[in-house]
Amino acid sequence: MDISQADIAVWPLPTASTRIRGGGLTRDQLFRRLREMAGRANLASGLAALTEYVGASHYLLARYDLSQDNGLDFVVCSDWPFDIVRRLSGIVTGLHAKTTELEKCLSVLQPMFYLLPDDIDLPRGISREYCAVTFNVGRLRFSLMLLVPEDVILSQESLRDVTLLAGYLASFTTRAEVRHDRDFELTDRELECLFWIAEGKTSEEIAVILGISRNTINNYITSVMRKTATRTRSEAIAYAVRNNLV
Repeated sequence: MDISQADIAVWPLPTASTRIRGGGLTRDQLFRRLREMAGRANLASGLAALTEYVGASHYLLARYDLSQDNGLDFVVCSDWPFDIVRRLSGIVTGLHAKTTELEKCLSVLQPMFYLLPDDIDLPRGISREYCAVTFNVGRLRFSLMLLVPEDVILSQESLRDVTLLAGYLASFTTRAEVRHDRDFELTDRELECLFWIAEGKTSEEIAVILGISRNTINNYITSVMRKTATRTRSEAIAYAVRNNLV
């Protein structure tokens, strides 16, 4: 389903926001609960504790780099209602397609609010605005998305705590639970082309270096940009540098 620009609204978290607590955890209680869970590496329970602490109602942890694909493979762990998650896939895909590589880099650890379309049915009392914050665990980028009750305003301080701790929890699960398909999706030839465009070479020059046609080089570079969700060679180079590919 195509998502129009009107379906998505984005703005930074207000600087003076405060959190209305409703039976949430204190920081000490949160740390104690997470210490108890660390040995079990229970991602769902840990994310539920973070959600309670910040005053949100539902969590969704996503692989940011897989979110431009069709389907639900980008979801790592979630307690969002399934119908909303299914619609979210198209919304996030549309949003990321409009975001430059520089904007993606600058958005790390910066909480943002997004607006869900009016035709999505939400649980009673849940705001149509949801909060999303991205963070890195090694070479992988994640996005934590939070549904929020209508009477709750999230604080920046609490969101900073939650973001750092979500990265801590995700670090225990990346080996066993998270797909790494995209880390190895670029072929050797595509990586070669990516290296040479990062060195400032044109398609014609790369064709001479690798001994293949210019059209073939352009096809490889187009494939690289599709797989990395970048729109220009410069963005592809920025992606490669950020992910230690060149």
